[in-house]
Amino acid sequence: MISTENKLPVMEAFYTLQGEGFHAGRAAYFIRLGGCDVGCVWCDVKESWDAEIHPKISISQIVADASQHNGRLAVITGGEPLMYNLDELTTALKEAGFQTNIETSGAHPMSGHWDWVCFSPKKFKEAHPSIFEQANELKVIVYNKSDFKFAEKYAKLVNKDCQLLLQPEWSKKDTMQPLIVEYIKQNPQWRISLQTHKYLDIP
Repeated sequence: MISTENKLPVMEAFYTLQGEGFHAGRAAYFIRLGGCDVGCVWCDVKESWDAEIHPKISISQIVADASQHNGRLAVITGGEPLMYNLDELTTALKEAGFQTNIETSGAHPMSGHWDWVCFSPKKFKEAHPSIFEQANELKVIVYNKSDFKFAEKYAKLVNKDCQLLLQPEWSKKDTMQPLIVEYIKQNPQWRISLQTHKYLDIP
């Protein structure tokens, strides 16, 4: 048996719909871990960066809280969740009947037992090679035109079955969305991802 009394800093946890990426539209329980050393300038959860200000919650309590809801998709996000070893958390979630998904920049070595890995690399910190083979989804945020070249760099590194998604950064969506549409028409191996939760005004 694993020890479920180990604790992780949890900024917030909530039940909603997955807003973006391959699983958009599905009911999901989000577990947002505190702590991030990537530092994206356009991050919309900068309050997650300092792990020390968030309560440390036992894995057993995290899973118990998740189990209060009907959905059985758990999304571990951050911050940067791979700053922590996630083997025990994901094992406990799976034992409770959850599908485990992660959203990560890949800036740290892979850990955890995942049903789906959303790899969203950032220019601010190089991705660790251990993520490339495990990535199910490459989701690149498009903030400026150079991000298309950045996206293609990682498309060459991930496995051949990885879904390729381009997502406009929210504050630049009016400018970048038309460019993404045209890019995908020319490069149909890519798909567009939109932050539907922001259009729907849900968490």
